[in-house]
Amino acid sequence: MVKITVISVGKLKEKYLKDAIAEYAKRLGKYCRLELVEVADEKTPDNAGSAAWKAVRVKEGERILKHVREDAYIITLEIDGLQLSSEKMAERLENLGIQGKSHIIFIIGGSIGLGEEVRRRANFALSFSKMTFPHQLMRVILLEQIYRSFRIINGEPYHK
Repeated sequence: MVKITVISVGKLKEKYLKDAIAEYAKRLGKYCRLELVEVADEKTPDNAGSAAWKAVRVKEGERILKHVREDAYIITLEIDGLQLSSEKMAERLENLGIQGKSHIIFIIGGSIGLGEEVRRRANFALSFSKMTFPHQLMRVILLEQIYRSFRIINGEPYHK
């Protein structure tokens, strides 16, 4: 069974988001071993310049990379990544399994994005939209799409 790890920056506080994540985690148990990892976010000073932002991304990136195994396939969520339909996402996950990739890690950065080290480590950059979403909400959206992908892979019905 494939292992899916979602590494996210920041602690989830909202109960409704925690409930949604718990629901998708339960549903995904049928298809994969799911691991959810939260790493601490770095406080960004008010009126921070580009050097301060880069330092924040570096620190958060170091925390993220501590959880990345060498043999894992890494998918980062980035606004400039490739946008896929749900069917193409399912196809990509299925092909990774066929290629023997048994551990897939999705990485969701903090409020100011991912550092260069994390982006370089990625095997694939995925975008859900050109719009910006709260990184906490992206966890729910990502888990829903992973669940949808497994339903598609297994030829099971799922609402459109």
